[in-house]
Amino acid sequence: MPQRHRFSLRLAGVRSEEGAITVDWVVLTALLVSLGFVTGTMIWGKTETVADRVGQYVGSRTVNDQP
Repeated sequence: MPQRHRFSLRLAGVRSEEGAITVDWVVLTALLVSLGFVTGTMIWGKTETVADRVGQYVGSRTVNDQP
């Protein structure tokens, strides 16, 4: 009988809702950070390529000082 009592106490601890909002915020924050990391990683290389092309284009142009 004592074994059953300990098991039911453990289940009561699992079913407790204390701190549930904290867990929700931690999971939500981790999800948003992961999403930002993945998005940043995906566009990092592409922005470098675009910046190089813009630099080449601007560097190849001349400025006309006449109005």
